[in-house]
Amino acid sequence: MASPITASTALVGVLGDPVRHSLSPVMHNAALAELGLDWVYLALPAPAGQLATVVKALAAMGCRGLNVTIPHKQAVVPLCRELSPLAARLGAVNTLVPHAGGGWLGTNTDVEGFLAPLRSGGPQDWSARRALVLGCGGSARAVVAGLVELGLNSIAVAARRREAVAAFVAGCRGWAPQLQGVDWAQLDGALAGAALVVNTTPVGMAAAGDPDAAERCPLSPHQLDALQAGATVYDLIYIPRPTALLQAAAARGCRSLDGLEMLVQQGAAALRLWSGREHVPVAAMGAAAEAALAG
Repeated sequence: MASPITASTALVGVLGDPVRHSLSPVMHNAALAELGLDWVYLALPAPAGQLATVVKALAAMGCRGLNVTIPHKQAVVPLCRELSPLAARLGAVNTLVPHAGGGWLGTNTDVEGFLAPLRSGGPQDWSARRALVLGCGGSARAVVAGLVELGLNSIAVAARRREAVAAFVAGCRGWAPQLQGVDWAQLDGALAGAALVVNTTPVGMAAAGDPDAAERCPLSPHQLDALQAGATVYDLIYIPRPTALLQAAAARGCRSLDGLEMLVQQGAAALRLWSGREHVPVAAMGAAAEAALAG
């Protein structure tokens, strides 16, 4: 049972816009209760124009830690006092930790979270396989870093804005030389040759009960038909469950993964950083998130 909120209860939370759909409060508060920490985790809406004000104010208030989600993972970088080596390399932050000198240390636990489901079946040789990443935002950088760590020697990224793809590839060139851009109009060939397709865009995210959720897919029916049976399609979105993309992929004989396990694992990694505790109740976090989705 959660402890009552008192005048000494500390704050942790997630910044985003929108953020009311997030399962992070449910799973983190379940973990905090098991750990016996007098903390509360809240979803904190932060419009883009107010992000700097919100981040600075929360530091001044003694907030114990923050997650950062769409669309702020890159915008929050210059607001950090210091960056971890991984966050600096990615140019994207998903976790803020109080800095000893004041302000925030920006780091990134998305890579660890992203890899967890792909590694859950034991070691695999990914080196000869091809991966395609849809989208080129902050989450895509973490995904590419994870794919590099897996050892893939062929990684492509595609988005609707050609200039954004070019900038993304150039920004990752120093640590992901195997990365190449793909024009959205030429996506069929990349989809046909991909053993792993990862959607990092917000297209497909929808509130529970949204009647149009089934129509929200980042790929057209023609593009979906280019998927090869047996490929893994990984959608970082976890609401609704399954997304339109994963429903279509499963119907075409693909293995489908959603972003729930990534959410749990990146959240557990953040909680370790905030609390200083090596062991956090990952199972309780996952169970709470599953229950919330089922409800």
